[in-house]
Order: sequence, then structure tokens, then C-alpha cells
Amino acid sequence: MSNRRSRAGGRAARVASRMNPGEEVPNPAPSGLPGGQYRPLTESQCAAIVDAAFRLLATIGIGDVPEVVLDLALARGCKIDSHGRLIYSRDFVEDIIASTPKSLTLFGQDPKHDFEVSKQAVRFGTGGAAVQTLDLESGAYRPSTLRDVYDFARLADQLENICWFTRCCVATDMADIFDLDVNTAYAIASGTTKPIGNSFSFGSHVDACVDLFDMILGEPGAFKKRPFCKAHISPIISPMRYGEDAVDVAQAALRHNMPVNTIIAAQSGATAPAPLAGMLAQSLAETLAALVLIDLLKPGHPVIFSNWPFVVDLRTGAFAGGSAEMAILNAGSAQLTNSLGLISGVAASMTDSKLPDAQAGYEKGLTTLAAGLAGGNLVYESAGMFGSLLGVSFEGFVIDNDILGSVQRVVRGVEVNGETLNLDAIEQAIRGEGHFLGGDQTLAAMQRDYFYPPLSDRNSPDAWAEAGGVDMQGRAKERARALLSQHFPTHISAATDDLIRARHKIHFPKEHMH
Repeated sequence: MSNRRSRAGGRAARVASRMNPGEEVPNPAPSGLPGGQYRPLTESQCAAIVDAAFRLLATIGIGDVPEVVLDLALARGCKIDSHGRLIYSRDFVEDIIASTPKSLTLFGQDPKHDFEVSKQAVRFGTGGAAVQTLDLESGAYRPSTLRDVYDFARLADQLENICWFTRCCVATDMADIFDLDVNTAYAIASGTTKPIGNSFSFGSHVDACVDLFDMILGEPGAFKKRPFCKAHISPIISPMRYGEDAVDVAQAALRHNMPVNTIIAAQSGATAPAPLAGMLAQSLAETLAALVLIDLLKPGHPVIFSNWPFVVDLRTGAFAGGSAEMAILNAGSAQLTNSLGLISGVAASMTDSKLPDAQAGYEKGLTTLAAGLAGGNLVYESAGMFGSLLGVSFEGFVIDNDILGSVQRVVRGVEVNGETLNLDAIEQAIRGEGHFLGGDQTLAAMQRDYFYPPLSDRNSPDAWAEAGGVDMQGRAKERARALLSQHFPTHISAATDDLIRARHKIHFPKEHMH
């Protein structure tokens, strides 16, 4: 026993060091851990769906092919069938898959936010195009504005479980589409130094935004070296047709070395088959066609393979973003993409509830956990989205940050090693105090192994009532107000901001940035 106590004393010293306020507290729920524990498809089912997707490309092919894509495809040996559709053989597509990068570094304006996407490492971020925002003060929905875009960006900048920020709402107060794209890019880049993403209406808009990004970084061409914004494009119009506008945007993004996120969002029973297997097959084929398009334009360019199978409530035709089927389909999509070795993008947390209520909680938890455990590399729409993507909420952002932390803890799982499976510590507790409270091992695990959601209330009912009886939404509102009142990023100098405003038509008033 003396030897065992000696070892325990060593652990006590390490615990004391960890408990020192000057030491960095370990994160029990870090981002970027490997998923893949949940596989909704067996290996044979996964292979059958992949085979079906290749057959769709080789027999039905893709329609409405833009001329530039058609010329490049024909030059590389592809064929047009008797119906005028472009046919991709399995060997052709598999060669492109083999040459596509299997990892990608997403850059932030601040290098501390850089991270590598590879294998089945799981991270969560934002997305969406909500036209309405749940007002933090009135509690009512109103049209989303440019100020909302900026405020959501600087809120996400402070939430540790949100790894990147993609526009979550549309600035409906921007009437001109060029001004909309440029001002959205400005608001996002001003609000956070994390990696960002944005949609663009035309290739010329990409060029203007990259000019803005170069100014932020301090020199022409700087963005091309550290492309901190990825382009979100939707090159397929389901079922199985190309979209002309996306090609123009893709070409511009590729010129600037911008990572491309090819988003396919077919809808079950509407633009894709209602049976889940058929839905996955068509959606996978369409996302592969998007991958081919990018490779035709610029072989070997990094692509985020975003196969987002969406669900329609077949009784009403309404989008069912929080459904169990959404959870299964996007987890299945991650599994299929992982089987191909590509960088996967999926979607989750798209509750159909209009408020942060019980429905929102279970729908968000269900879909996000499934996507994380399935090993989706980049899980979009993960914060703040409500009303089937039509609405976005500030308090929803901070609640979802807690959910994402809990999901990351589940993805982390259980570590089994000499420290965590320590029979000596069990024996000491049994032969000594008769409990584990205050023990060295308990103190170490308290910080290392347990996630404590900041907003969750674990008091007794009496203590909760005495503290004011505030529910989750109320606590989240208070937290969102506090974060928004204290954080106005200053990474863009006043002089640089003046230069940007002199060159570009920025509609966002300076006084809102202080």
C-alpha cells in the first residue's frame, strides 16, 4: 500500500498544478475529434448506394450542361448520349476522386483559428440564409438586416464550439445584389477572425470581395496565400442538371484559390426519390457531378463535398429540417463521403420550431448528434437556425453552442488507460474514506472528462425558484446580450476600414461597430 500511496501523491501534485488558476483548464469537449461511431448503413448497403450513384452518372448523366463545362468534359473523353445529356463513366469519376485532396486547411484571419480538415475529424459551424431574425429584445420575428449579419458574426467569434462562420441570414435591407454580396462579406470579415464562408451571386462579385479581403490582409494577393473565406456554390439543380450561374462563381473562386463548398440539397419526394436509399443514391450522384465540375475547371482543387439530403413532409410539402429522417440521411451522407475518402460537409440543427423550446431542443440534439457521431467533417447550419431555416436567433446561437459542446463530448467517447482505469485509486477509496469525493483521481477527471454546459441549470427546483426561476431561453437571452455588449472586434484598423469604405460602397455605419 505504501507504494500505491506514493503514486497517489504524485497524482495529487499533478492535480494541484492543474487546479492552479494560472494553468489552462483542459477542454473536456474539444472540436476536431474523429467520429464514425454511428453508421446507419452496413458496408454492403453503403457499397450498393455508391454503385447506384455511379450508374446514374453513367446511364442518365447530367443535363443542362454549360458550354464551358461541356467543352472541357468532351476534351477529357466524356460523351453526350442521344438525349443530349453528359455521361460520366465510373472510371472517369473514380480517377477524379483519387486526385482530389483528402485534407484541407481552413484559414482564419487570425492563425490561431486555422484548422485542418481530414479523415473523420468533426467540427461544427454556421450556415443558412434566414430572411427573418428573432429579435433579442421584442421576442418577435422581423426582417434580417446587415447589422444582424455583423452581430451574429461577432457573437460566433466568442462561442468556442463554433469553428467557422458562414452567413446565417440575408441582409434584406440591401436592395442591390452586388451591394448585398460585398456588404455581407464586409460584415462577416469585420465580425470574426475565424474562417468564414459566403455565397456569391456572380463571379464579378467574388472578385470585388477578394479585393476587400486583400485590403484587410494588407496587400494585393494576400488572400490567395491565406484564403480565409470559402465559396458556397450550388452547381446542381435537382434532379441531375447543372446550374449556369454556379459555374461563373466557381471559376472566379478558383482564380483566387478560394476553397469551394459544393452544396447539393435535393428534397425527398420532390426533387429526389422519397425512399431514403434512392434519395441517397441520387444526391450522391449529384454531388459527384459537382466534384467533377470543379475538377474540369481546375484539376486537383480542394472541394468540400457537401451532400445535404433534405426532407419534405410528404403530407404538406413543408421542409422538415428537424426530422428523424434528416438525422439518418445526413449521417448516411457523411458515411458515404467518408467511404470515398473525400472531405464531407453535412447539415444539422435545422429545427422546424420557431422558438428555442422543447421541440427545438430535441430536434437539434438528435440531428447534430447523428451528424457528429457519423463523422461529418464540417457540419453546417449548426447554430441558431429556426423555422425550417427561415429564421435565426441570437439566443439560439448560445444554446446551440452548449449543445455542440455536449455532442463533442459524446464524440470524444471514453479513454481507457492507466490513469482512467486505475484500480489502485479504487482500492484506496474503498479502504480509506469509503467514497471518491475530493480524491486525486476525481479532481483530475472533474476538469478533464466532464463537460459543464454553461447555460444548463442543475440546481434543485427550490434553488432554481429562489434564483428567479429563469428558463433556458431567458438565460440564453441574458448571455447573448452580455456577449454582444462587450465584443466589438478591432482586427481591422480604422485606417484600413477607411480605405475599404473609400473603394467599396459599404452601407454599414461605423457607429454600429463600437
